[in-house]
Amino acid sequence: MSSCKSSYTPVDTKPKLRVTSSTPYEDLTHYSSLVGALQYLTFTRPYITYAVQQLCLFMHDPQIEHVHTLKHIILYIQGTLDYGVHLYPSSVSTLVSYTDVDWGGCPDTRRSTSGYCMFLGDNLVSWSIKRQSTLSRYSVEAGYRGVANMVSESCWLRNILLEFHFTIQKVTLVYRDNVSAVYLSGNSVQHQCTKHIEMDIHFVREKIARGQVCVLYHVKNEYWA
Repeated sequence: MSSCKSSYTPVDTKPKLRVTSSTPYEDLTHYSSLVGALQYLTFTRPYITYAVQQLCLFMHDPQIEHVHTLKHIILYIQGTLDYGVHLYPSSVSTLVSYTDVDWGGCPDTRRSTSGYCMFLGDNLVSWSIKRQSTLSRYSVEAGYRGVANMVSESCWLRNILLEFHFTIQKVTLVYRDNVSAVYLSGNSVQHQCTKHIEMDIHFVREKIARGQVCVLYHVKNEYWA
């Protein structure tokens, strides 16, 4: 595929991949090998993480449509060989993170997919996209699980930096585009739709009370507490 025309995007996010949507792909080893190679590539190519995560869901039974999506990613990589994660010296020592959730986005299980990225100063240092292990009946429930995962990752990263004798003095900023999830992080009143995520709620609130985390609302260029 080195002589093929490159693609401008890694994946089309509108049509969701399904378990049984086309003809099964016979060469399971070939599919697993290519997807496994792309998993390693996500270490330096965070912008293909979502597309690769979607392909990993069908490692046990790939379809022809999944192979087409796989080739689409390869064509995108072909046209972006000079892309990657670049690290630069920075005087800023603040952890800033962004998280988002595709509520009920999986067409087969209706589970949500949550993702986040974290910056140390001007440098991207941590990112992840993963389908949630349980089903969320409400968007605020799925969104708050994403916030809790992000806060947990920020605590781990702060401890790692502490072992390198680099202390983060400022609060970690967590931006989320769900107003309800942001409001829930600072509201002590429990609601019926949040009883399934009570442990996540207490975990995030404890970090906020200690002054380690601040959850803010983010949409486009606006930031609200």
